[in-house]
Amino acid sequence: MKILSLKLDDDIFNETEEITAKLRLARNRYINEAVNMYNLVQKRRLLKKSLAKESAVAATESMEILREFDQLFDGN
Repeated sequence: MKILSLKLDDDIFNETEEITAKLRLARNRYINEAVNMYNLVQKRRLLKKSLAKESAVAATESMEILREFDQLFDGN
C-alpha cells in the first residue's frame, strides 16, 4: 500500500467527513473506493474513445472494399 498526501477543498472534505461518519466507514477506505470507481469510469471512457476510432477506420476500409467490388462487377 502506498502513502499519499492529499489536499481537498474544504467543502469536499466536510462532505466526505459527514458521509463517512454516517456510513461508519474509514475516510481512507471511502477515498480508496471513490478513486477506484473513478478509475473504472475513466477506463470506460478511454475504451469508448478507442472503439469509436477503430470503428471509423473499419468503416472507411469497408467502404473502400465495397467500391472495389462495385468496380469489379461493373467492369464485367
